[in-house]
Amino acid sequence: MPPLGDRIRARRKELELSQGELAERAGLTASFISQVERDVTSPSIDSLYKISQALDVPVFYFLLEAGTASPVVRRHERIQITWPASGTELAFQLLSPSTSQRLEAFMTEWEPGEQRPLAGFGETTEEFIYVLQGQLEIRLGDDAHLLGPGDTACFEGAMLRDMKPRGDQTVRFISVITPPAF
Repeated sequence: MPPLGDRIRARRKELELSQGELAERAGLTASFISQVERDVTSPSIDSLYKISQALDVPVFYFLLEAGTASPVVRRHERIQITWPASGTELAFQLLSPSTSQRLEAFMTEWEPGEQRPLAGFGETTEEFIYVLQGQLEIRLGDDAHLLGPGDTACFEGAMLRDMKPRGDQTVRFISVITPPAF
């Protein structure tokens, strides 16, 4: 797989953007974009998310090998990512084989007490959540819903205002989003 910087540069050039234009779209500096493209520095997941949004691709576009042939994703082959937040981390595992499909699926683990706000991925997405373990509170518009093991929710991305773990057990849930947004 080409280095991360090469993949970002290729996508930027595909969109006919300068480093300055990409930096402006992403809310970063042109010198930072240059360092990332030259693999002098590695972006944080937050910076990579901003870059991916500016380049109109999901984050995993830069993390997966192109042309993933198998439709099967083995447990030990999942792409894993953690999102730092106030001393705790939110862990995601990509369950779908690539982000080039019409949907993406991932499993999230969220430790009890973590209060990081997590909202939907946008107005153009449809999202599905299946709780495997623990309790997850989701706020859809003005309504709050407490989901437990086996509970599901299906909604337009723009409806999701917030979600957070409840109780004293780690929350584990599967999310499916279309089109891919992560």
